[in-house]
Amino acid sequence: MLPSVAAYHYLWEISTGEVPGGATVRTFGRLSSYNMVQSEATLTAQHSSTLQQLRVSTKFVEPFIARLGSYFLALGELERDEGALPVLHARLLTCIDGVDFSRLQQAVEEQRRYFKEREAAGS
Repeated sequence: MLPSVAAYHYLWEISTGEVPGGATVRTFGRLSSYNMVQSEATLTAQHSSTLQQLRVSTKFVEPFIARLGSYFLALGELERDEGALPVLHARLLTCIDGVDFSRLQQAVEEQRRYFKEREAAGS
C-alpha cells in the first residue's frame, strides 16, 4: 500500500499540536543539529518571537549531506509522544537553500485555498 499524500504544514502548526500523530506531512526549516549515530536531526523555524523545533528521524534517508544552517524540506510521517517534541520519520530530506520562502508560503496558502474550495464544491 502506498503512503498517503503529504500536506504542507509549517513547523509551528506541528509543534502546537494542530497536526495529529500518524499524519503524512511536508515541512521545511533550518537544520540546527544532526546526530549521525542516533540518525536524528532537528529542524527549526522562527514564528513570531518563538523558535519552533521538530525532531526528524533520518534512518530512511541516510546518507545525506547535513549542512548545519541550511534549509531542508522534509516529507514523512509524524509521530507524537507524550511530553516530547514530535518526530517526523522522513522519507525525503532535501536541501532547499536559495528558495524564496515568501513565495513558498504564498504557494502553500494558495494550495490550501484551492483544496478547501474543491472540497466545498464536492460537498
